Amino acid sequence: MVDRELLDILQTAIPLTERPFLEIAKQLGTSEADVLRRVGAMQGIIRQISAIFDSGALGYQSTLVAAKVAEEKIDEAAKIINQHPGVSHNYKRDGRGSGGWHAFNLWYTLGVPRGGGGSRLGLEKTVEILHRLSGAELTRMMPTERVFKIGVRFDLGAGFATPQSVFDANSRDRQLPLTEDDKKFVQILQQNLPLTAEPFTVWAKQNNITVESLFTAARDFLERKWMRRFAAVLRHRNVGIAANAMGVWVVHPEATESFGQTAATFNAVSHCYLRQTHSDWPFNMFTMVHATTPQQCEGVLAAISRETGMTNYATLYSTKEYKKQRVRYFTDDVERWEQEIMNAHPGQGRGYVGEF
Repeated sequence: MVDRELLDILQTAIPLTERPFLEIAKQLGTSEADVLRRVGAMQGIIRQISAIFDSGALGYQSTLVAAKVAEEKIDEAAKIINQHPGVSHNYKRDGRGSGGWHAFNLWYTLGVPRGGGGSRLGLEKTVEILHRLSGAELTRMMPTERVFKIGVRFDLGAGFATPQSVFDANSRDRQLPLTEDDKKFVQILQQNLPLTAEPFTVWAKQNNITVESLFTAARDFLERKWMRRFAAVLRHRNVGIAANAMGVWVVHPEATESFGQTAATFNAVSHCYLRQTHSDWPFNMFTMVHATTPQQCEGVLAAISRETGMTNYATLYSTKEYKKQRVRYFTDDVERWEQEIMNAHPGQGRGYVGEF
């Protein structure tokens, strides 16, 4: 019971104080040492404790990518795609439906710095290169056009994903450009929090700054909605939430706002987006559902259908996780990957990127 309560707190928000684990211990009625021991023992469940940033607010452009890959080549294709540091999620998914949409079996998210700030290729050319290198038969970019909900927190008692609060990326502050100091603080806060009594003090000393300045920057990021929260992300399959369903819907443009607002109210829906369509992909609304079983996921999607009146939808389940990690912002990782590609494929460079 204590471990479950602890995980609930860690997923919601880590206190931005010099001794955050002491504050958590007070909430649980235990000691700081006990909290640190329990967190250390649950490293197989806790994927990372760090800042969760909004990539668009930091000047990055991102997209969901769907690819069709021959079944016997999909593992190797995923391995190649995963080498790009901007690929944060990569899943093999099965589809249940008809009409050709289920041809896409490899789904990944990609983010790169916008406007040449660390990427000479940009998003579209990077996807083109990954398409060629991976040997995919088809690749489609499906960028987000509208965010209705994002922010996952796993209710370990109920067995599904539920948001403590919904992060609204549409209301973030886009007016103020990041300073070099902002970028430095992002680089610090995106690290995995040290498991020690005063972890933020450790970071401050390592970077020759004051802990107060670190907290000021973190709170400023939260206020501007550049940072969603500072919290833990769990390996949900390791806590029994094994079913991950991507519900995709065909919704008339005039009804997308109503649909998105309604679907976002369902606790088991962790993400709800309006995305770009293609001639071979008519689905424009995406709802991510996490639960303990596929049957529970199906029940949630059926309930959304009843509530919204939308009946043209399909379900794609993740059957293999190839990659799930945070994008590291303001590093030279993307630039180095691009240079390695050019070095490895000198004869194909112009075909990839024109006058690179």
